[in-house]
Amino acid sequence: MDITAIHQIFLTCTSVTTDSRNCPQGSLFIALKGESFNGNAFAARALESGSAYAIVDEEAYAPAGDTRYIVVENSLKTLQQLANYHRRQMRTPIIGITGTNGKTTTKELMSTVLSQTHNVLYTLGNLNNHIGVPLTLLRLRPEHDLAVVEIAEPDYGIITNVGKAHLEGFGSFEGIIKTKGEMYDYLRTRKEATIFIHNDNPYLKKIAYGLHQIAYGSEDGLYINGHVTGNSPYLTFEWKTDNESKYHEVQTRLIGEYNFPNAL
Repeated sequence: MDITAIHQIFLTCTSVTTDSRNCPQGSLFIALKGESFNGNAFAARALESGSAYAIVDEEAYAPAGDTRYIVVENSLKTLQQLANYHRRQMRTPIIGITGTNGKTTTKELMSTVLSQTHNVLYTLGNLNNHIGVPLTLLRLRPEHDLAVVEIAEPDYGIITNVGKAHLEGFGSFEGIIKTKGEMYDYLRTRKEATIFIHNDNPYLKKIAYGLHQIAYGSEDGLYINGHVTGNSPYLTFEWKTDNESKYHEVQTRLIGEYNFPNAL
């Protein structure tokens, strides 16, 4: 069954789940595997618990003639392809976030602010991995104005920072810059793509060439500029736009001056 046909089945379902202990009525269960578990073995339980369909990648767990089972080559790959296809069908503007740290905090702050005037979909908690991101995208509905997701192919992008604090898995600082900069590389292929850039970070400025930039930082003249006014223990700061003369004061519930760029 191709991804288009699977998507049509998905549209008839109430939600998507990968947890057989949580199968809302009419949901689509996708059987994933891990080092110590095999979701295929729980497909029958998921259907008994309320799921309308189950995607499995081992035929032994799909009884012959039972159309509720959808057998695919790789369930995880199907989840990712389905999410990508659904995202493209919905055409919802997406703000993508990446960086060596600050992603979850920035995502929560951005989503909270944007939700004041828009219907925003965003990643729940820190589910920003190869499973959580597809599950978030499959929650997209026509009523959503935009989405804030840790995703590689967004319409708008923000790299929170690139620093040397998290080298594990990247090999070198240059590896971090290359990996995180892939978002910028992708956005250069899109017309009228926009990035939000922390102007105080020289590494980001160096790799942001050729992109429409909305800059924020501590320097005057930026679209948004500001400075820290207190940090005992909660961060307070002032900010204004480049065409304003008066600063707006913000009292956060965030601890640590390192959160200033995230909040700004």
